[in-house]
Amino acid sequence: MENITDSSLAVSFLPTTAILEITGACNHRCIFCSCPWEAAKFNGFESKSELSVGEWKTLIDMLCERGVNNIVFSGGEALLRKGIFEIIEYAASKTVTRIETENGQLIREEKPLKLYLISNGTAITKKILAFLQRHHVQLSISLPGLSTLKEHTGSGNPDHILSKFRMAHEMGMYTVVNVTVTKKNLFELYHILSAAFLAGADQLLLNRFLPGGRGLSYEKELMLNVHEVRQMLDIAEEALTDAGRFGDIGTELPKCIVDKEKYKQLSIGTRCSAAIGFFVISPDGFVRVCNHSTVKLEHFTQMDMLPNHPYWKKFTMKDYLPASCIHCSQMGDCDGGCREAAHIYNGAIDSLDPLLK
Repeated sequence: MENITDSSLAVSFLPTTAILEITGACNHRCIFCSCPWEAAKFNGFESKSELSVGEWKTLIDMLCERGVNNIVFSGGEALLRKGIFEIIEYAASKTVTRIETENGQLIREEKPLKLYLISNGTAITKKILAFLQRHHVQLSISLPGLSTLKEHTGSGNPDHILSKFRMAHEMGMYTVVNVTVTKKNLFELYHILSAAFLAGADQLLLNRFLPGGRGLSYEKELMLNVHEVRQMLDIAEEALTDAGRFGDIGTELPKCIVDKEKYKQLSIGTRCSAAIGFFVISPDGFVRVCNHSTVKLEHFTQMDMLPNHPYWKKFTMKDYLPASCIHCSQMGDCDGGCREAAHIYNGAIDSLDPLLK
């Protein structure tokens, strides 16, 4: 996402970014989907009734009061949620306190929430784009393939998705292309990114496939190895350079497998941001440390209990490093890869990232 603000002083213990999984409903059946409710038979993740529109508004009030500056609407497919536009409109009406550094001074200002929407693009229309533009919502659209799009999502036409980028670009909107890379689409990654940039996408959010959700059933045919992850990074850097764009890796990588300094257009993280930079609210209102996590913590109505929750503290205190990584000289800038992917794949948050299996 572009320019997500990180306040210098937090109003409370919460990270400044909240991802709201507005609904579990979706019009795609992505084989790489990591939503935990799509693998309840594997992880026991219980889906309860989704929050009402009124409850989402109450939650947004609570988040604003507790220092959250950025709200990301996600799903499932957020645009399928009845009342989503009312919820977004309400969020757009809210202001929050931002404490930022400017010329060496701490500046305290009341500013609107920064809003983001992640969508697979299928339901987007010009009317919806105009609504998002009017309420200053930055849009991220998923494009996990061209020739492989239908294989990855169960439906979809790449030209249809690309037309949404073109439409947004013609309206002067800033958009992000979100690409999950698997063994099946790695071969066409350069063409996926180039097509998105030519259609008007301004930025890239790149994710490697992580085991979880429905993806657990396709892990062997989708999960990249270390060589393929490096290939993914090199291809993305080339496409970004050719297009004059910039991008980010959405999930941290073990620092021992990648030379971050090699990449100029692509920003690569090696630290876990769960419960520190962002957190997630499930469709039923329960807090999770990140969107990959299968562990429900407190219900949002008990949000102030989070600092005492043992699982939350594991992440805020970074008490989750694999034993084989503890004495590594790079631990000051690395968390050994994705902790929740390790948890899901190996059964413990202090186990090895699947890349290091």
